Amino acid sequence: VALAGKYLDKQPYRVWVLCGDSEMAEGSIWEAFDKAGHYNLGNLVAIVDVNRLGQRGATELGWDTAAYAARARAFGWEAVEIDGHNLEEIDGALAMAANGREQPLAIIAKTVKGKGFAPIENKEGWHGKALDANQAKAAIAELGGERHLIVKPHAPPASPESGVRSPESVTLPRYEVGTEAATRKVYGEALAALGARPEVVATDAEVSNSTYAEDFAKVYPDRFFEMWIAEQQMVATAVGMSVVGKVAFASTFAAFFSRAYDFIRMAAISRANLRLVGSHAGVSIGEDGPSQMALEDLAMMRAVHGSTIFYPCDANQTAQLVAAMADLSGISYLRTTREKTPVIYGPDQSFGPGGSKTVRRSDADRVTLVGAGVTVVQAMAAADALAQEGIAARVIDAYSVKPIDAATLSEAARDTAGLVVVEDHWPEGGLGDAVLAALAETGTLARVTKLGVRDMPTSGTPAQLRDAAGISAPHIVTAAKALLA
Repeated sequence: VALAGKYLDKQPYRVWVLCGDSEMAEGSIWEAFDKAGHYNLGNLVAIVDVNRLGQRGATELGWDTAAYAARARAFGWEAVEIDGHNLEEIDGALAMAANGREQPLAIIAKTVKGKGFAPIENKEGWHGKALDANQAKAAIAELGGERHLIVKPHAPPASPESGVRSPESVTLPRYEVGTEAATRKVYGEALAALGARPEVVATDAEVSNSTYAEDFAKVYPDRFFEMWIAEQQMVATAVGMSVVGKVAFASTFAAFFSRAYDFIRMAAISRANLRLVGSHAGVSIGEDGPSQMALEDLAMMRAVHGSTIFYPCDANQTAQLVAAMADLSGISYLRTTREKTPVIYGPDQSFGPGGSKTVRRSDADRVTLVGAGVTVVQAMAAADALAQEGIAARVIDAYSVKPIDAATLSEAARDTAGLVVVEDHWPEGGLGDAVLAALAETGTLARVTKLGVRDMPTSGTPAQLRDAAGISAPHIVTAAKALLA
């Protein structure tokens, strides 16, 4: 929020954050301190309530306010230590914050938990507990009795005109059918095109040359914010931007969103509008090895309340879905592929939440092959191989993993002997489970074979790793025949 105030809206408001001393042991707090210092956010004030007691006893630093102040200064903040019960010192610290500053300010306030009511003052065991009626009456009396205080703060300045432009002002890139393009590269090109809407902003975690968010940064450097390898703060920044009406995109390797998952689930609880893009997903990333291979990201994002999940297989589909994300509410996630994939859809086809594309279909279809992203190409190759043996196969591109196109899947289950679902993901929680859930919710009985990555991958070419994982075209052919048998 402070970043938007200083660099985007150029408004004189301040952002006040009240921190508990227990949470000062959390790494994401110091990610925020670090980035605020780097970006010289003089409009940001953190008030740290140092009362010494956490949930189960003393905190890490206790009442060592000097240690908190030293840490804040090490991250480029100004810091002042005060007695958090002394009104004169409080007033002085807030006056410091009100003056124009170049650097963020940390007010380190030493306080006593439960101060003013002797039975609980500075006592352990009272965290999160309410007083009973008699204790409450005694506390009110000891604190001076019932009183009424009305404080009227200054109203914040009016927000500037956002200058929001309609989606019609965006000209998306177009790709010729039969060519090849990496969907991660298309994300960057589509995001740069979306930059025609001045409310669009982007942040990345030091991999923008791989996610291709750098394409946006080159055109709109004032609306791009680098968070380095601090994925929690990257997501937090995108959430803060959304609070002040920005259309925020955040990108990194898909596997690294696991580091920021708490921020993603909390963003959903806060009803934030957030657009996440994860590249380098699955064994198809190739030689980088399993630490870089997101094989649980679809399951992770499916579990987020109200989320929308896209996994495009080609360039024009990707561009359309990036544009659609800009106008979605809630948390949306786009999974992109590292390697180039064939362009199979024309630029004028439309794609959106809850949709799918039936790539191959005939009245003679005996089995249905369901894929998303990189496995759509494998399913198409498998369908070609089956056709040579006289077996007609329907191919469904389930690019919208959540919400999924239950009607198309149910129809395919009724028309054919069963479904083979293939995904570059662990078998748990991904596309296969999304298909099963859709069939169950529609009451459709079907035979379903799930092909996914079941063993820990090693290093190799994408083709080698897909084959080793059992998700390449020959394995799909074998699974289809087994289902028919």
